[in-house]
Parts: sequence; C-alpha cells; structure tokens
Amino acid sequence: MSLADQRTESGSRQPGQRMPRSARRAQLLDAAQAAFVESGYHAAAMDDIADRAGVSKPVLYQHFPGKLELYLALLDKHSEALEELVREALAETSDNKERVYATINAYFDFVARDGAAFRLIFESDLTNESLVRNRLDAVGLVCAEMVAEVIAEDTGLTDEDASLLGMSLTGMAQVAARHWLAQGSEVPKEEAARLVGALAWRGLGSFPKVGGEGTDAPAR
Repeated sequence: MSLADQRTESGSRQPGQRMPRSARRAQLLDAAQAAFVESGYHAAAMDDIADRAGVSKPVLYQHFPGKLELYLALLDKHSEALEELVREALAETSDNKERVYATINAYFDFVARDGAAFRLIFESDLTNESLVRNRLDAVGLVCAEMVAEVIAEDTGLTDEDASLLGMSLTGMAQVAARHWLAQGSEVPKEEAARLVGALAWRGLGSFPKVGGEGTDAPAR
C-alpha cells in the first residue's frame, strides 16, 4: 500500500488523535500557500497541496471545494494581516512624521514575513479572475483610505486629494519594499524603511496641518 493510500484525516497522528478542524484548515492553508508561492496558481495542483499537507485529496476537498477557494481564503487571511499592520502603524503615534515612517515600515514588515505571502497580494498570477481582482483592489484601497483619512483630518485637503496621496504613499511603500527584498539588499530592513519614509515625508510634510501656521492647502 502506498503512502498516499495510507493517509487519512488523522495524517501522521495516532488513531483517535483527530486534528481539530481549525488546525487542519490552517495546515492546509500553509501547504497551499507554499505551493502557490513556489509554482503560481495555475501550476499548483491539488495533488501537490495534499502531499505537502500529508493528507489525502478527499480530506483536502472536505475543507475546500476547490483550488480557487483555497486561494481566496489565503488572500482574505493575508489581506487582513496587511490591513492590520497599516492600522497599527497609524495608531501607534500622533506624530505625523513617525506615522509616515511606521506606515512604510508596515509594508517592509509584510514582505519580509516568512512564507512570502506578499506574492499572493502584490504578484498574483490570477488577476483575470474577478473574485481575486476584487480582493486585491479592496486591500489596496482599504490601506490607502486609512492613510488618506489621517491626511484629510490633519491637512484639511479634500477627500479626493487625500485619497490620491494615500494611494501614492502605500503604492510607493509596497514597490520599494518588494524591490528591497528582491535585490537582497544589505541595507537593514528598518534602515531601508526609514530611508523611504524620509522621502515620503519630504512630500507629505509640505502640507500644513489644520490649525497650524499657514493652513491653506497648496494651490493646484
């Protein structure tokens, strides 16, 4: 009997030690993430994902009806993680200069996480699938709008202007962070984020705070 034939829902556990459903789901998602990051969505096979998790395909299908559902579950998980990093960065200080640095650093932290989950968000090969595209657009917009809300409150800029600046900041952060990682830079992560943050602050810092000296927004 082959190893694949011997696999059951208990995996490598002893009989009677059935893995809790939440733990099994996490295990399957980890295996799927490794497969998608390594091979891309289209080349990753459910057989491979089951093998990585050490379960049979029927067990995999008990938890996820298909490959797309696995991919969407991972997008939801890691989108929420990125949104939380940005939210925490904006909330950890009231100093706007430090907020900019913290927001940039959130993206560097995200791309540096084990498992390369950022590739699913920023480098997906399934953007022609509407359910995927909608999620990717949503996480980008949510993060940008969190930044935009702070900008609008502090500068008095219109929501439209603040939204454009928020999208610019988060876009620069994710591109710079991915480049830093891809190049295997010898610059430490915190120093790299600080450098990009200094560039961003030179622009955003030129917009005066509401109630401060010179409260009018720059002429367009």
